[in-house]
Amino acid sequence: MRSKSNIVILLVALLAFVPVLASGFLLDGYVRSRETPFLMRAANNISSEAQAAVYEGLKILDDVVSSTPSLCTSSFVNSLSQLMQQSIYVRQVLVENSLGVRYCEALAGNLEYEVLSEELPIPGRGESVAAVQIPGVEFPGLRVTKQLDRNKRLTAFVTFGHILATDRIQVGLQDASMLRISFTDGTVLLSVGDPDTLEVNGVSKTHISAIAIAGDVPLRVEVAVPFDAIKDGYADLYVALIVLACFVSAGVFIASIRTVRQSRLPTFNLSDAIAKGEIQPFYQPVMDITTGKIYGCEVLARWVKPDGEVISPAVFIEYAEVSGLAVPMTISLMESVRADLSEISQLNPDLKVSINLFEGHFRDGSIVEDVMTIFENSQISYRQLVFEITERFPLTDNRQAIKVIAGLQALGCKLALDDVGTGHSNLAYVQNLGVDIIKIDRVFIEPIDEKTETAPILDGLISMAHHLDAGLIAEGIETEAQAVYLRKKGVKNVQGYLFSPAIEADAYVEMVRVLNNTKPVIDVASASTDERVRQFAA
Repeated sequence: MRSKSNIVILLVALLAFVPVLASGFLLDGYVRSRETPFLMRAANNISSEAQAAVYEGLKILDDVVSSTPSLCTSSFVNSLSQLMQQSIYVRQVLVENSLGVRYCEALAGNLEYEVLSEELPIPGRGESVAAVQIPGVEFPGLRVTKQLDRNKRLTAFVTFGHILATDRIQVGLQDASMLRISFTDGTVLLSVGDPDTLEVNGVSKTHISAIAIAGDVPLRVEVAVPFDAIKDGYADLYVALIVLACFVSAGVFIASIRTVRQSRLPTFNLSDAIAKGEIQPFYQPVMDITTGKIYGCEVLARWVKPDGEVISPAVFIEYAEVSGLAVPMTISLMESVRADLSEISQLNPDLKVSINLFEGHFRDGSIVEDVMTIFENSQISYRQLVFEITERFPLTDNRQAIKVIAGLQALGCKLALDDVGTGHSNLAYVQNLGVDIIKIDRVFIEPIDEKTETAPILDGLISMAHHLDAGLIAEGIETEAQAVYLRKKGVKNVQGYLFSPAIEADAYVEMVRVLNNTKPVIDVASASTDERVRQFAA
């Protein structure tokens, strides 16, 4: 007993230092959250400048073709020259054939250049862009090409490197240890410093990093700054907070003595659990109550320990989000989804797979590349993927969130707003973020019973979704009365314990095979699942 008591006292003594240790950790987080937007702004300035340069080149090409369809005439060349006089970024425009033989050019002089990359398409347009090095120009430029026919093309050469020498990016970049500008296919246009300082997932203890995408132009800007260089500016604040923490430690010691004997804290190492594959996906079916078939599923994380114990996400999801582990956890879940559902998704091309994203994914911005890496060559197509925006923490940068959403939608994925009407986002997100699907939270479903004729808030959300031409999914369906009411109101897709809880991959796959391929029904989630599904489809 004395030995156990000594261990308890030792643990309590160690707990007394938690405020001191936590003060540094919390202040590090504060410094990062305060300084990262400045670095992000600098990266965005560069990417915006590149996008503006490409757009100006595209506009000149469009204008000259629409105004003077005859190529290389005097009016054509004059028109080009006049357009370029008002240009900020365009250095030259020329007409050439597929072999590079020039027919005419806007400005006198033979512009020489070296092509540095492959031609990359500009999404939503017929033009393409490539990186070039122009003699006498310090930074690489871009070649914007418009194919006129099989043999002729109209090309504009644009530069944007002069922004690197202006005051517009000085804040956040004066101590940068790495600046890299590259195409999204990996071709590097400019690299300054050590590229190893920028980690793939954008999270580093030694650096603050930022990544910006130039809109629909396939160009990326990456920046990393040593954290110690930024931390030096907060030295006084660090000292003051640590002194305060020392006084708090005495109070913590007394409080810990009173509570430590009543507490049994479980081991909580989420990072190791992710690395060992203990965070596993469970699949809650989303039913189409007009047909009785499965519309898709929502992927829900469960911590399955080696002894078989299953830990609810309520225990670790919030910790994963605030600690930054939500990003690697989501990557692990997506890899498991690819392994679990590839075959059944290929057999059911309309089947949807819904995966939750968190606020950190929109700050990080790498989720688009993660999705491409995992699903590009899989049997699960992009159009079968639905990504849900959760509202546990508010999105701090709507413009960055819109970029991420646009990137996912450009792949063909759908975006759903979870728990609409609750949480931080409020209904303004529905319009501002351009989501495709609205998910109605269970709190609006629970009051419905057999006597319910109208539910004003629920009916308003359903009407709003219909007017916005958005998809609609109702969550938390637990009674037949709720399902009947929703079907009468025009809601097709629902999920909840009435049909099935979240189940393991094998059970979900078998459920899809049975219900979506009209095979003999077997018991999957509960003894009455098949009976209920047929009843609501009737």
